[in-house]
Amino acid sequence: MNNQFPIIETERLILREVTKADAEDMLLYLSEPEVVKHMGLEPFQSIEDAYDEITWYESIVKNGTGIRWGITLKEDNRVIGSCGFLNRVSKHYRSEVGFELSKEYWGKGVAREALEAVVKYGFQQLELERIEALIEPANLPSQRLVEKRGFQREGLLRHYEYTCGKFDDLYMYSLLKEDLQD
Repeated sequence: MNNQFPIIETERLILREVTKADAEDMLLYLSEPEVVKHMGLEPFQSIEDAYDEITWYESIVKNGTGIRWGITLKEDNRVIGSCGFLNRVSKHYRSEVGFELSKEYWGKGVAREALEAVVKYGFQQLELERIEALIEPANLPSQRLVEKRGFQREGLLRHYEYTCGKFDDLYMYSLLKEDLQD
């Protein structure tokens, strides 16, 4: 990837690089317990937590292990969520996709629109062959979202992560580039 952060435009959204100027907006939704409960994070308490998240976004781009876009509505430059790739393994043409959205925008098709655009970018621009989604069994809305998008549940990864003082089981979902031709 070149030094220019890619901007993705959809019908209603602009997916763009997140900067320190977006920290207040991020703190707003990442401090919501319902937003972060399936992310393996404690609700954000301070602007420093948001700065740390932005620093992580910058580091995965720099290290080539991912890219995370801030989700904004075209009529409002405010960041209302994020979507992107993490744990990218270029050698194997695969990456994990992740997303979260401000509770205010749940059920409005925003996450679907962002996910579709990011998946398309992954297959076309990053030349991925496989995109994975790891989702907690209790996170039914995210499971429904990826299933509607064509992801297939491959199995349960038992005690796969240790977050917030507990072991988490995660469903492994995948979408292959060839799945889109169907």
